[in-house]
Amino acid sequence: MTEPVLEISNLAVTFDTPDGEVEAVKGISLTINKGECLGIVGESGSGKSQSFLAAFGLSSQNARVSGSVKFQGREALGMPRKELDKFRGRHVAFVFQDPLTALTPHLTIETQMSEVLQHHFQVTGAAARERAIEWLERVRIPEAARRLSQYPHELSGGMRQRVMIGMAMMAEPALLIADEPTTALDATVQAQVLDLIEDLRKDTHAAVALITHDMGVIARMAQRVAVMRRGEVVETGTVEEIFSTPKADY
Repeated sequence: MTEPVLEISNLAVTFDTPDGEVEAVKGISLTINKGECLGIVGESGSGKSQSFLAAFGLSSQNARVSGSVKFQGREALGMPRKELDKFRGRHVAFVFQDPLTALTPHLTIETQMSEVLQHHFQVTGAAARERAIEWLERVRIPEAARRLSQYPHELSGGMRQRVMIGMAMMAEPALLIADEPTTALDATVQAQVLDLIEDLRKDTHAAVALITHDMGVIARMAQRVAVMRRGEVVETGTVEEIFSTPKADY
């Protein structure tokens, strides 16, 4: 049996607010295997994004997180900040909903991609530039060499999202967490980006956690599904089970 890339057990996230405690995530358990796409679906506020932010130390300061998060058999919850900085981006990569806010506006694409290579692999200069061009081509950006000198605002929304996916995957992580990666895109570009994520999953055998509220995206991309509501996982199963014979009314 394949050892899970990610194994979340009894994860709970509680926020201390002026109005009292808010339980955002209430003891969820999930697993994702190598090369698998797990779709995490639920309405806004269901806790799906908070679960993965908390799992890798990205919650806000007023959050209290408990449970267990094992990544490739190693406990990640509570990992020291210095270790997390080396870990995130290298072994676990994130792609968020809006690439314009995720990318740094005053830095060129080359500078931002080179920073990833320098931080995780100590690759700089011509070698970094060559690797950046290779990955821009791999995520199907035309005129890749010319794009390196451009800034995020000079690219279309779809191209910015491809740059983000390229930056996330160029370190060849074992897990890609894609949080509503196509919500801000029109239908045609959305389909292209989803195809790209699917092809990269198959090529690199990375596990993918696909967070979305869109059941159409789940049907297209996922092998298994976890349905969340009000901070809890209400049902898990294969795509076929969830769509044809769901057990929960929700």
